[in-house]
Amino acid sequence: MHEIAVSREKPNLGHRNAAALIRRAAEAALTAENIRVPCLISVMLTDEEGIRAVNREFRAVDRETDVLSFPLNELRPGAFEEAACEHDPETGRVMLGDMMISLPACERQGEEYGHGFNREICYLTVHSVLHLLGYDHLDEGEQKAQMRSREKLIMGDE
Repeated sequence: MHEIAVSREKPNLGHRNAAALIRRAAEAALTAENIRVPCLISVMLTDEEGIRAVNREFRAVDRETDVLSFPLNELRPGAFEEAACEHDPETGRVMLGDMMISLPACERQGEEYGHGFNREICYLTVHSVLHLLGYDHLDEGEQKAQMRSREKLIMGDE
């Protein structure tokens, strides 16, 4: 139903299982958020250099990060409105936006947090899908708590 288009910015990034993990995690997040209309999400897999360049260009932050999210719609958390969204003219799918994930950051953080690459890439995907759906964590208050609660639920940590 949903289309999760995963591509690689560069060859030889490794982790051939990444696309399948991302698709599964994105589907889980969309299901948990009760998104019942077909959606499109584009995901670019990259390395430290690639994500740093995009972070610098689009956010004026000259450092690498683990994931970047670029929502196409202005949505409210937990209140999805199809009518407020852009639609793909060819497929009719709701275009939620784009994300970029650094595979080396997934490796490093998965090891650092002790849960491995697979869980880390799934977590970052869920995190990013929630951003595409209007969730945010800029403040330390209610918004961040709401987003963390949804992440835990989707990841099966509750």
